[in-house]
Amino acid sequence: MSERLIHKLTPFILLTLGFILITVAGFYLAKNTTLPSDPSAVPVTTNYPAPELTLSDVQGVSHSLTDYHGQVVLVNLWATWCEPCKDEMPALQSFYDEYRENGFVVIAINDGESQSDVLQFLDEYDLTFPVWLDPTYKATQDVFKTIGLPTSFVIDRSGSVRFYWVGGINRKTLESTVAPLIDGE
Repeated sequence: MSERLIHKLTPFILLTLGFILITVAGFYLAKNTTLPSDPSAVPVTTNYPAPELTLSDVQGVSHSLTDYHGQVVLVNLWATWCEPCKDEMPALQSFYDEYRENGFVVIAINDGESQSDVLQFLDEYDLTFPVWLDPTYKATQDVFKTIGLPTSFVIDRSGSVRFYWVGGINRKTLESTVAPLIDGE
C-alpha cells in the first residue's frame, strides 16, 4: 500500500476503531447496569402558594382548588391515552381510599378530552376521586405550566405546593412523600 493511500485512510480507520470501542463500552455498561425495578417519578420538594384554578367536574359542577383549603390535595394532570397515567391510577385510587377520611383528596384533571371519553375511563378503572375536565388546557398550560403527562402537585393543608413530579407515581412513593403531610408531620 502506498504511503499516500494510508494517509487518506487513516481518519476512516481511526473513526471505525473509535466506533468499535464505543460500541463495546456501551454493551459492557448496558450488560452490567441494572435498571431500577420501579421506574416511578421522583418527587421534587418545593414550597410556594397553590395557584388559583377553577374547572368543572365530569357532572358539570364548577370547583376551585380553594374549596379544598385545609385538606392535603394531590392534583394529577392526566389523559386517557397516556400509558404512565393509566399505570398510576390504581395506586392513586388505593391511596385515596385509605387516606380520604384523614383530609386527603386526589383531584384528577383531564387534559383536553371529551366528557364521554373521560367517563368511560373512570368506569373502566373504577375511579372514585374527583375528576375535573380541562378542555382548554388551562391547568397544564396557564396555571401549572407543565408539558408532560402525568404531572402531579401536592398541596398541603395551608395551601402551599409542597411536592411535584412529572411521570407516573407508585404507592410506595405516595406513602413516603404524601402520607407524612396527611399525618401532620
